[in-house]
Amino acid sequence: MFVSYILSKVRAYMRYRETVRELSLLSDRELDDLGISRFQIESIAREHAVA
Repeated sequence: MFVSYILSKVRAYMRYRETVRELSLLSDRELDDLGISRFQIESIAREHAVA
């Protein structure tokens, strides 16, 4: 049970980092088209990681 908990946390962190990386690669124009500002990237990634 403990191992599965740790694995789920590791997977969530990996999803978080991947989302931050992908959104950070977008230009300001592309982010604006999505309705996202650059300072929102980390909070959006956090929401995505736990979903």
